[in-house]
Amino acid sequence: MEYRVPFLKDEHFFGCSTVHAMHMPLCAGKPYEVDLRKWGPNQTVPLLVSDKGRYIWSEYPFALFVDGDQLVFDGEEIVVRDGYGSLRGAYLAAMEAHFPFDQTRQEGRRLPREFFRTAQYCSWMECTYHPTQETVLAYAHAILEHGLQPGILIIDEGWHGRYGEWRFDPHKFPDPKAMIEELHALGFTVMLWVCPLVTADGESYVTGSFCQLNPYYDRRFLRNKAGEIAIVPWWNGYSAILDMRNEWDRAFLDDQLQTLMREYGVDGFKFDGGGYGMYLPQSVINGEPADNHDAIALNHAWNDFGQQYRFHEFKDSFKNGGKAMIQRLCDRPHTWDEQGIRLLVPSALIQGLTGHPFVCPDMIGGGSFLYNSRWAERMMPDFKVDEELFVRMAQASALFPMMQFSWAPWNVLSKKSYRLVVDAAMLHVRMADTITALVAEAEQTGEPIVRSLEYVDPHKGYATVMDEFLLGHDLLVAPVLEKGARERDVVFPKGRWQSEDGTVYEGGMVYRVAAPLDKLPWFRRVSIHEGE
Repeated sequence: MEYRVPFLKDEHFFGCSTVHAMHMPLCAGKPYEVDLRKWGPNQTVPLLVSDKGRYIWSEYPFALFVDGDQLVFDGEEIVVRDGYGSLRGAYLAAMEAHFPFDQTRQEGRRLPREFFRTAQYCSWMECTYHPTQETVLAYAHAILEHGLQPGILIIDEGWHGRYGEWRFDPHKFPDPKAMIEELHALGFTVMLWVCPLVTADGESYVTGSFCQLNPYYDRRFLRNKAGEIAIVPWWNGYSAILDMRNEWDRAFLDDQLQTLMREYGVDGFKFDGGGYGMYLPQSVINGEPADNHDAIALNHAWNDFGQQYRFHEFKDSFKNGGKAMIQRLCDRPHTWDEQGIRLLVPSALIQGLTGHPFVCPDMIGGGSFLYNSRWAERMMPDFKVDEELFVRMAQASALFPMMQFSWAPWNVLSKKSYRLVVDAAMLHVRMADTITALVAEAEQTGEPIVRSLEYVDPHKGYATVMDEFLLGHDLLVAPVLEKGARERDVVFPKGRWQSEDGTVYEGGMVYRVAAPLDKLPWFRRVSIHEGE
């Protein structure tokens, strides 16, 4: 069904998906088209919130495009609500009505503060599919030897045998218990990568498919319309899929993960591959009934399953805001463009405005496999790590709620550039108390931690400012996102703002500030003008 929603005068809308954040905000006359029925990775919600105090919501995915001065929706039950005064008012109203954090409050769920106090580390860009006990330990020791603080260490894809058989590969990891004990002694928290795919020639699949003869197992794995186990394509070939709505699939995976925690001391898991819409036929994604092939319900079940583990990470979520969950932004390339570093701040702003306040940016330097430095050096002879980009990405991440390394920066940077990256990481450590206080607040209120100027200081013309942000209410961060830039314009919202060097800037103004390569422009609010 088609719905048309006229824009109000000078109205701007935010929402839909973090991967489309560079198109935000939407306004009259600005071309935009998206089909959330074809949703892919990262956080996507059928929600738009307006700086005029309106929000648009649907319980179902919709297609959307801008037609002149109208938003045009193709979907079901499009709800438009108004009268909330501002962007913040619209977000809070939508959150309380459709994805309240009440459940989080009732359960008293508290995210581990280890996620926020120091940088995190992931083996992906150093090892890709080939982590080993030797390389993981070498990486951990090098982190400390090069002046970084211990934190959460994620052993990414490849630590295991076949997909769905979550046991350490004995050839790569001859003594995983000793490895994890050593990592713990060094101060690291250890997480392992897992996904819901099960390799079709592995023991888990063979046993599970054979057991379908047992009536208790007659629904193991996702099935096709004929009732047969569905074998689907994904980025690593063809596999069966665990259906986490099924108690037997949940018990099967939980048993393996609990064993890893009990026998080896693993602390938690990175839950990847939850974007079931990537695997399933189009008829499933757009909501047509297809037996168990409901990508959204499958995603919710995957997220709900993983959330029970205290240490977890997700980056695939549809209409799943309002939960105390760690959500990382999608892997980005090692580039200066709108697919790379320039997407970080807009994506974080949209993540917060769709009910996901606990924002982890992409891996510093970019997490896209194609830009893995060792692979690129072999397969892309002209590839060269851009040291300036690496430094600016570390700085841009430093005052996010979380920051995550994967490339070993000491391997790809000069000593001078590496020192600047360490400075960014140490800034995050120094701000840990402020960050964790904002996390505690967000657990209770659902408010974004990374906030736009329009959210904090409405109706001043700040709706289109998407390259700077506030951490909470009183820290303004203006990262440098353009190659070669050594200064930038900074928009200051209401109040008086003090930089690290003591310079005070008046709110309601735009100043050009110095931003040499060794500086992240950030400012603390020292007062609010009387009457504001």
